[in-house]
Amino acid sequence: MTTLRLPVRAGAGRGLALFGIALGYFMVLLDMTVLSVAEPDLAASLHTSVSGLQWATTGYTVVFGALLLSAGAVADRYGAHRVFRVAVAVFGLGSLLSAFAPALGVLIALRVLLGAAGAACVPASMAMIARLYPVPAERTRAVAVWASVSGAAVAAGPIAGGVLVDLVGWRAIFLVNVPIALAVLALVAGPAVRCPRGGRRVDWAAQLAACAVLALLTDALIAAGARSWVHVVVSGTATVLAAAGFAVLERRSVAPVIDRALLRGGGVRAGLAAGAAVNFALNGSLFVLPLLLQEQRHLGAAVSGLAFLPLTVPFVANPPVTGRIVARVGPRPPILAGMTLLTLGGAALGWAVAAGAGYAVLAVGLLLTGFGVSFVLPSLVAAVLDVAPEGTAGAAGGTLNAARQTGATIGVAAMGAVFGHGAAYALLLAAVVCLAAGAWFALAGDRR
Repeated sequence: MTTLRLPVRAGAGRGLALFGIALGYFMVLLDMTVLSVAEPDLAASLHTSVSGLQWATTGYTVVFGALLLSAGAVADRYGAHRVFRVAVAVFGLGSLLSAFAPALGVLIALRVLLGAAGAACVPASMAMIARLYPVPAERTRAVAVWASVSGAAVAAGPIAGGVLVDLVGWRAIFLVNVPIALAVLALVAGPAVRCPRGGRRVDWAAQLAACAVLALLTDALIAAGARSWVHVVVSGTATVLAAAGFAVLERRSVAPVIDRALLRGGGVRAGLAAGAAVNFALNGSLFVLPLLLQEQRHLGAAVSGLAFLPLTVPFVANPPVTGRIVARVGPRPPILAGMTLLTLGGAALGWAVAAGAGYAVLAVGLLLTGFGVSFVLPSLVAAVLDVAPEGTAGAAGGTLNAARQTGATIGVAAMGAVFGHGAAYALLLAAVVCLAAGAWFALAGDRR
């Protein structure tokens, strides 16, 4: 009798643990999008400018993107379940403190903390799923469940954020994370997700240098938007020096942050560029468009959130279709189609803003962008793994996620900087970046 019941209990326990892991990922991704529609209310409450809003957004993504490079090694070294639980607890506490931040500087510091906790969650999640589902077929289905949550988080973020801002104010968007974090901790408290410690090393000096490079580059772009040219020169020079220091540390490191063998293939570099370009366009647009809709078109936060539905609904509906296309024809066609749609979407949004067109034209641009993102991102994982050297699959996945978040950071900084000269120019910049990255990916594939 006992032997017959154990698999059922194990299955039920695994299902609850998987739901908890997926809910943790939902929380991390929700925090990237829920802030977008709260920008005007936050600016009025904390008396900040567009530059301050840029740091409130990029403070999260700078650290998130840079630390993703080593977060997998941290999870392996200290045990993925321990890292995940600590990260979720820190995320919940940091969110609670963010809701009561008295000044912009405090909020930015807390966003940095949230970015570090979010970076720790993602690779630890994958390691825990691998532990829960050792059979490849079951693991594939579990990862699909985990990944599908991302579309729901991106879709829910602007709408939930808009409703909360209109009802309570921007501080409420951070309080949402507290009960979610508590639920996640309860769901993953069992022994089923325990992962052993490993012996992987972490080069903290090189990792901190990578964070410094991205933060200084972001600072230079934000300063350029504010036309503080002395600041631009200082931050730009510091960026170059930090990059040189990072390169020296990487050459000497026995545990480099970036896998050198991985970057030797042109196809991998082109794939990483495409991933960065997608998040450049997506996160940059999510930063610029709420300012446009609320400040220039005088829409409320909730209505602005609903206005993003053409952008976010494809994230939920289209990934299964993309998966079937990849299985049938490979990842390249949907990636190239998606980069084309992103280019057309950015151009349509830029033209709509420049011409003062109505929402219907904006909706077309948002829809094209949403379908472009949902074609490219699921396919990129397969494409990068296809061309990655043998034995670098884990590093390839982590580096792709880091490249995407780096693109998100630079997108907010660069499009926010151009926004001061006109929202249309900022949206057209996204189209140009996607066009260039798509052309690189196409040419890299042809050479291969």
